Amino acid sequence: MVSLTLAQKGTPLPYVAGALAEYANETKPNSYSVQWQEGASLKGKDKAANSVLIDNGQEFVGSRAAEAFILSALPTPVETAQWIGFAQERLGGAVAFKDLELAFSELDQHLQMRSYASGYAVSVADAALWGALRASAIFQRNLKIAGQQVLGPALTRWYAHISAQPFVERLVAAAANAQTAAKPSGAKVTTDQGSFDLGLEGVEDGKVVTRFPPEPSGYLHIGHAKAALLNEYFARSHNGKLIVRFDDTNPNKEKAEFEESITEDLRLLGIHGDVVTHTSDHFQTIYEYALKMINKGLAYADDTPHETMKEERMNGIASQRRDQSVEENLQRFELMRQGTEEGLTWCLRAKMSVDNPNKAMRDPVIFRCNLTPHHRTGTLWKIYPTYDFCCPIVDSIEGVTHALRSMEYRDRNPQYEWFFPALELRPVAIKDFSRMNFVYTLLSKRKLQWFVDSGIVGGWDDPRFPTVRGIRRRGMTIDALRQYVLMQGASQKNMLLEWDKIWALNKKIIDPVAPRHTALLKKELVPVTVVGGPDVPFTKDQPRHKKNPELGTKQTVFSSLVFVDQADAASFAHNEEVTLMDWGNAIVQDIVRTGDVVTALTVQLHLEGDVKATKKKITWLGQDPDVHPVEALLVDYDYLITKKKIEENDSIEDILTPVSEFADTAIVDANVGLLAKGAIIQLERRGYYIVDKEAAQSELGLVTLINIPDGKAASTASKHKEDPNATKIKSGKGNSWDKPSAKAKAVHPDAALSLPEPKDTCNMYESKHMYGDVAVGKPKDITSMYETHKYY
Repeated sequence: MVSLTLAQKGTPLPYVAGALAEYANETKPNSYSVQWQEGASLKGKDKAANSVLIDNGQEFVGSRAAEAFILSALPTPVETAQWIGFAQERLGGAVAFKDLELAFSELDQHLQMRSYASGYAVSVADAALWGALRASAIFQRNLKIAGQQVLGPALTRWYAHISAQPFVERLVAAAANAQTAAKPSGAKVTTDQGSFDLGLEGVEDGKVVTRFPPEPSGYLHIGHAKAALLNEYFARSHNGKLIVRFDDTNPNKEKAEFEESITEDLRLLGIHGDVVTHTSDHFQTIYEYALKMINKGLAYADDTPHETMKEERMNGIASQRRDQSVEENLQRFELMRQGTEEGLTWCLRAKMSVDNPNKAMRDPVIFRCNLTPHHRTGTLWKIYPTYDFCCPIVDSIEGVTHALRSMEYRDRNPQYEWFFPALELRPVAIKDFSRMNFVYTLLSKRKLQWFVDSGIVGGWDDPRFPTVRGIRRRGMTIDALRQYVLMQGASQKNMLLEWDKIWALNKKIIDPVAPRHTALLKKELVPVTVVGGPDVPFTKDQPRHKKNPELGTKQTVFSSLVFVDQADAASFAHNEEVTLMDWGNAIVQDIVRTGDVVTALTVQLHLEGDVKATKKKITWLGQDPDVHPVEALLVDYDYLITKKKIEENDSIEDILTPVSEFADTAIVDANVGLLAKGAIIQLERRGYYIVDKEAAQSELGLVTLINIPDGKAASTASKHKEDPNATKIKSGKGNSWDKPSAKAKAVHPDAALSLPEPKDTCNMYESKHMYGDVAVGKPKDITSMYETHKYY
């Protein structure tokens, strides 16, 4: 393997060489070992030595020499080579500011209609260009201060996209890790990147093996994503191996469905195990180790009732079965293996300690009976090992060198380490990191299962769930999730994180590529007569995104009868000049009201008016018999619980959000009806949305659009307000998390969920029909938008 060392303070910063090497690792894994080192030079006072590449003992000093070596092994078509030269000559080294500005402009122009510098996928040209821009102090300063206003929308969009590529993430994370490690003790870390320094011992390049062992009993959530990405990061950063192992030791909860979903979610996260295994592959071996423990007098069979056993362990009292003979223990363990009636009353416990201050060490159960058929082994086994017993055994025999897991297991680490000498196994180093906990969020599978079983959510992919599938359905991109997790690093400091930062990061990714569309709330929609408008409606192609032409065009209808939102119409005054977005100015001539509700408007087009002078920029929709607006359901969510941090004894009734789903019917421009499920758009003046269901997929026949938080306070704050007159239930006296809620009712998949009756809802939202005043029947009963009244 070729070694590439980069100087953290080199001039220029050797990001081009680093990006090229990591790109090569993407195409051919483990081609290069890339690491950063403190200092401006790697060769004493030789300033040119900002990087050193070593291949079979031969050194290539300096970034250009390293770049040339890496490029010699990569395919470089003519166009690709041209852009590599552009990166090295026009963007790198001592380039005058005016020349850099010109280079930025040329690159922006080139990327106007392209996603990549050369071809239709990420290439070595993108790696070289990104590296040169990352090393450019001028580009980075402009990116931070002015962004696309100076650098251009296409260039900033492309840079953000390439920055989200896995090979770039690895390079940036390694640089931040090295920077943090170089800080003197007590120094403040100014980088946004968390520390990756876990103090791993016995690290040998090319020999590190980590593992990610999910239990196939549910869907991956954001906490699992952190564990998976960190295990992958440490394996890749040391040119090692990652094992994905399904810990399938509890047939009561595990399903092939969960295993398939976890595999898919890992693939989406860009995590690919070098080996995929199952704990069940080793059941026979684990069983034999249990026999070995019994024969060594280190395990015993116990039929103490569960509650009594729990009490004895808490109080440091030895079980009456603890001193049984080896023969008795073997006999009873055999009854367990056969799954006999008597065998079902026994379990196998490790003889660790009776009264160790660490209660995890007090003779833990290591095998128990279960007659439920296993989804892989069927009815072959009637006994199954506990996670705490099988984990050190399988880690050792599969070659794991470093077991990385979250701090919730810290008390059980001594237990993990106890098994190695007891079973004469090769020891495995174990390190822990903090869990990624978020406000108003549950990560416990048991509690999440309660919401599913109670019918409060529609499933494990509910947009209110912190599962990978749930937050993706809410509009989170995989790029944002990966970047955010890597930003947190491997800290051992427990923190309760807000959701604002991850959603703000997501917004940066989607904003440059989200087409712009228009939506108007259907309730009390206002018809507007446009004097001076076209006699015959016509359509015009307009850009879907003014700053990103490569997204194409959309059809906009212009007509003398248009519609606007009630809230906008109610704010107008006579003779006020307003701007109809993407059309021009108009002067309000007449306002017709019934009570406080505006029922009709008349405006006079004033296209020569200055759009910059008006205070109100209004969204509107025209009507054309051939291009109908589309009916849509705009859905928004609140957190499932009202408490930022849940405690173990909290009652469900105390923390359950009464109403956590809200919906409005709307009409949207006809182009939205052509969007596929999963498409992300921006509805002008409303925010970002993801297409959750196409009209044909919804039983209501409506396009379903889910609001995507943008990281601003209003989008990430809890919407719930406490009712001062509500009766509170004392903590610990409410429903058990193990029992489905008696309040839960089956709900229509497209309807908003509401546990209490409307009178109990918070005062932030009016308790009216979920779809406004429109009577919604079965799909065949929904009228065309032009049939209900004169206009609809």
